[in-house]
Amino acid sequence: MNKRFLNSLIITITLLIFTICSSAVAQEKNQMVRLAKLVIDSAQLDSYKSALKEEIETSLHLEPGVITLYAISEKHNPTHITIIEIYADENAYKSHIQTPHFIKYKTGTKKMVVALELIEATPIVPGIKIK
Repeated sequence: MNKRFLNSLIITITLLIFTICSSAVAQEKNQMVRLAKLVIDSAQLDSYKSALKEEIETSLHLEPGVITLYAISEKHNPTHITIIEIYADENAYKSHIQTPHFIKYKTGTKKMVVALELIEATPIVPGIKIK
């Protein structure tokens, strides 16, 4: 290969990598991130966890716009559950809450939820990947 062609190829590849990285950063900036903090009726905790597990697994499997849904409960207060929600963008979230599996979860657990607080969030390290 001649030097001129090689330089041109290097510039083209560099621009392509830059474009891909810029696109990923732009997509991350559009992500919708929030915490859902719930308190669940203790008598219905097992039923709630089962419904939540089904909803999360289905959402992650079927919806490309759902980046992650990760649920945790407080170690010494298991009825207090926090769900970390990350969507590709607001449209992905709007689509998510209209899916049959989300509606099933929401209507099926409505009487189990004692309190719900939704907290909009901003990631501190937006490019970090969840393994």
